[in-house]
Amino acid sequence: MDLQSVNLRAVIFDVYGTLLEVGPSPADAAARWEKLWRDALQSPPRLSLEQFSAACDAVIVREHLTAQARGIEHPEVYWPDVVREALPETGRLPAAARDDFLFAQSQLWHTVRLMPAVGETLRTLQAASVLIGIASNAQPYTIRELRVALAESGLAMNLFEPALCFWSFEHGFSKPDPHVFRLLSARLAARGITPGETLMVGDRLDNDLEPARACGWQTWLLGKSLSGSGAGHWQQLRQWLETGVLCEPE
Repeated sequence: MDLQSVNLRAVIFDVYGTLLEVGPSPADAAARWEKLWRDALQSPPRLSLEQFSAACDAVIVREHLTAQARGIEHPEVYWPDVVREALPETGRLPAAARDDFLFAQSQLWHTVRLMPAVGETLRTLQAASVLIGIASNAQPYTIRELRVALAESGLAMNLFEPALCFWSFEHGFSKPDPHVFRLLSARLAARGITPGETLMVGDRLDNDLEPARACGWQTWLLGKSLSGSGAGHWQQLRQWLETGVLCEPE
């Protein structure tokens, strides 16, 4: 497949709302929380799921205010530390068990699955030797969520170029901070790829497209009608990548 018509050598994807469809929490989240606590911590729960959420929110607010006072406009927390403060009991778990607890806990707040047509699109890009990266406001459990969802479609995380993956929890700041896109632009430049040869795919103008455009990237807004260039659903994105032509779905 030839992507010269769309002038692409790299595509950077958002995760939530883009690669992963996000659904509501499970109906039995409270019961699952109680079981998770008893199984992992070997004691009756001293906090309900709602109380745990409130305790975590308080830590996040404090950490955000502290970071903003230091000049970080769009701060990011490190979720394992937030949970460890809100729920000190997790500190005594072995690392692997703690990771499992954090992942299981995250699944009580939302459900995720791979967006339709993501698999075909990623395979199309890989076959065309286009570099694939990620720019995501994320936590460690995000990577595991994505890995599991990809595996269900026969795909793996090695589709993504590690140096072109921005996970906000690793940096302490998040989109739409322009440093996210400056950082990725510098790493792309080191590979001889210009901003004009880079596409950002996301579902939010404020977090994804506007800061990417400010760096000179091409952009694609998911989930909108094709009233203008660079917008549409996954099937239209794949068609555009393959043909360079935007078409409204019938």
